[in-house]
Amino acid sequence: MDRDNPAVDDTAIRDLDARLHGDALGPADGDYRAARTVWNAMVDRYPAVVVRPADTNDVVVAVEFARRHGLSLAVQGGGHNVAGNGVCDGGLLLDCSLLTAVEVDVETRTARVEPGVTVGEFDRATQAHGLATPSGIVSTTGVAGLTLGGGWGWLSRSHGLAIDNLRAVEIVTADGAVRHASDDEHADLFWGLRGGGGNFGVVTAFEFALHEVGPTVLAGVLAYPFEAAGDLLRFHREFTASAPEELCCYASVRTAPSASFVPADIRGERIVTAYLCYAGPIEDGERAIRPLREFREPLVDLVEPRRYTAFQGLFDDVYPPGYRNYWKSQFVGEAGLSDEAIETLVEYANAVTSPYTSIVIEHLGGAISRPDSGASAYPHRDAGYSFNIFTRWADADEDDEHIAWTRAFFAAIAPNLSDGVYVNFLSREGNERVRAAFGDNYDRLVELKRRYDPENLFRVNQNIAP
Repeated sequence: MDRDNPAVDDTAIRDLDARLHGDALGPADGDYRAARTVWNAMVDRYPAVVVRPADTNDVVVAVEFARRHGLSLAVQGGGHNVAGNGVCDGGLLLDCSLLTAVEVDVETRTARVEPGVTVGEFDRATQAHGLATPSGIVSTTGVAGLTLGGGWGWLSRSHGLAIDNLRAVEIVTADGAVRHASDDEHADLFWGLRGGGGNFGVVTAFEFALHEVGPTVLAGVLAYPFEAAGDLLRFHREFTASAPEELCCYASVRTAPSASFVPADIRGERIVTAYLCYAGPIEDGERAIRPLREFREPLVDLVEPRRYTAFQGLFDDVYPPGYRNYWKSQFVGEAGLSDEAIETLVEYANAVTSPYTSIVIEHLGGAISRPDSGASAYPHRDAGYSFNIFTRWADADEDDEHIAWTRAFFAAIAPNLSDGVYVNFLSREGNERVRAAFGDNYDRLVELKRRYDPENLFRVNQNIAP
């Protein structure tokens, strides 16, 4: 993806800096190291220049600079992308960390969000008015990258993906033009931005529809001993198949982390959990989750009325920055994991190589499944679940061991999964997997790429080559 980049001398960087309201950094500048450091510690790349834009005009200047100098261009919002696409080697890194405005219009129930905003910042701004829109489950994730890939979270079964709530964008395309895209303006581009990742430009503003949420929701974690894993996963399959759309329930197998919300007596123990959020009246939620509590007595019951913003940050300690990450993911049909798949999952979980690894079955469906697969670039509307191996560890010397376990696990379980994959969960896995992410929409996306980025300036991503 990162073609060879020509050298950029210090004079060119200083000239670029003089044209910006923000700033341009070279490798010798003090903030350069922090800017190139992303969430996945396996990613260690050195851009020739970092631009921190202060406004849309700065983004235009940076895009034109990259195009004129023949540089690859990486765009960083929150830097959480597991493939490390928020940074590049030898090219231009557009670090959006200064663009953090959130404007909430209570009357129209909309929000205008800049590309450096995190999920937590967005939620705090909207929840001040009792409003929210679907986003991720880790508050430090960037809203921009999450949304461009589709974007799901605890509210998605009730209100759809982030892209289903996107009303318009402002975007700088490869020719340096500032365009506004919506259903009524550049509708073809708007279609591609809703799930096509960062392939078509730099979005400098998102306009989202908001919904009444909380501010208190019934949410938390039920933890069971690892010996119950097979039984819980089978129960989770049946329970979620008929769950109301207000309820989102993930299942996970992992080692209990040393997070603040985890009781000390189970930290370091292998457990199976149900993570859930009910986005409706608390008393209705209590009735909806009762079967989970009655399935068997949990080791720990941390499900309670919580502020939605607090729940959105609950897993920040579970997925902190600075760890090495290698992920594998695939969708599962509406019927859920088969018995054979569950047996394979338990077998490999019993031999997991890192205490920081989690195996997560994310509950989808509901409002996500209502649009047609061609209504936006995101095609996987019929997926009932996403199966994920989130392998994480601290020591680089252990890379081979953990990657080998992950690959073997995925190869063993993949025949029991669907063909598609969520683009936001892809590592650098090659064009076949990129095609799997975009499914039947891939050819239409190629045509769109040829129209808006024929030279493939925006290629540091899950790339749709023109």
